[in-house]
Amino acid sequence: MTSVLIRPATPGDEEALGRLDRATWSALHSVQPRPREPYAPFFGERSGPGDHLVAEIDGAVVGYIRLAFATPLAANSHVRQIQGLAVAGEARGAGVARALLRSARQEARRRGARRLTLRVLGHNTPARTLYASEGFVVEGVLPEEFLIEGEYVDDVLMGRSL
Repeated sequence: MTSVLIRPATPGDEEALGRLDRATWSALHSVQPRPREPYAPFFGERSGPGDHLVAEIDGAVVGYIRLAFATPLAANSHVRQIQGLAVAGEARGAGVARALLRSARQEARRRGARRLTLRVLGHNTPARTLYASEGFVVEGVLPEEFLIEGEYVDDVLMGRSL
């Protein structure tokens, strides 16, 4: 069995994470247009290395998860939100996404969160199945929230207590 290492991201991961983000783009999970630039900064004002956990197999970056505050409001500071999850094609099926989710849950708890939430596109059945198997439940649906490649897609809100 392949061993997956989950660790905090560092500024030195930016190039590898940018490549991974572009390589894994899909209309199945993204509402953003396909990235056109060969390189755009991965980290920015809204999310830096401290907001990411990285998955490695044999020293190679094969995945990440972005964990952020759900809103900037103090009254909502007990909630963290998964705002991105990607796994390289060659690492799918090795338990990387599940390891990232479990590590994010532990990290959110360590940071004082009581709840963990996420948004997933309604047509992304593999992700929804994974999240449900990790204790996330559907807490709301925004019907036909996005128009993606000519199809209206629901935005599904999921969450779990920590």
